[in-house]
Amino acid sequence: MTLSAPAKINLGLRILRKRSDGFHDLETVFLRIGWSDAITITPAEHTIMTCSDPALPVDGSNLCLRAVGAIERILDPPASSGLRVHLQKNLPYGAGLGGGSSDAAACLMAADHMLGARQSAETLQELAATLGSDVPFFLLEGGVALGTGRGEILHPMLFPDALRDTWLVVVAPPIHVSTAQAFAGITPDASDQGTLSTLVGQGTLADWRAGLVNDFEHPLFAIHPRLARIKAALLAKGAAYAAMSGSGSALFGVFATEEQAHGAAQAMEGDVRTWVGPSDAGVGR
Repeated sequence: MTLSAPAKINLGLRILRKRSDGFHDLETVFLRIGWSDAITITPAEHTIMTCSDPALPVDGSNLCLRAVGAIERILDPPASSGLRVHLQKNLPYGAGLGGGSSDAAACLMAADHMLGARQSAETLQELAATLGSDVPFFLLEGGVALGTGRGEILHPMLFPDALRDTWLVVVAPPIHVSTAQAFAGITPDASDQGTLSTLVGQGTLADWRAGLVNDFEHPLFAIHPRLARIKAALLAKGAAYAAMSGSGSALFGVFATEEQAHGAAQAMEGDVRTWVGPSDAGVGR
């Protein structure tokens, strides 16, 4: 069985408050995109993992194996054999694109099917939330959702009118942003809570540019000025809206035409990785 594990971008992200459990309440709109990893899962004597990228660990710390293990632990009777997981890693990691979370969601679904667990969608969502805050989104049909809580409480949304017939450029520079570093510069602000989904769902790209924010941008741009330069370059090349995804370091721009999008991607300087595709490439897939 081979599954696609698509990336996501955040169309806006606000940090509302720090919680007593150490996490933060946030508000964001996720959009699944067409850039993806590929995961092949086959029966094996014991559960093992391989990866096309030798830099990625393939031990019990990997979310893919943790996802398979979550299914194996609820089997009654236990499985008599395991699964071989091979990850073709195409997405940059540590970039705010949710690649690891998407890989975990794909493995969770595949293990549920191949090991005969046949869990309900609700149970799979609960298991996904134990693996990571972004994992439940990748189990959701439709590909667009408002995320609240840690991001794991999902409210499906329609594909935004502002993105119809547009093209995305995603730019991933070789800059690693740790979660701790990203949150260290944040001052939570719960004002205007609840307005994000309305702005994304009903606003134009001009409205987005005027009103959408990613709260991680300001502190991280101060630490990594190159991120600010990439956003400025996307806008200079004609993006109607540009932003950082998640806690970075990937950025994206929304363009009116395929020609504009490819032109902007080709103009990016240095050792960045880019992806270009229709804005709806990952929706409903």
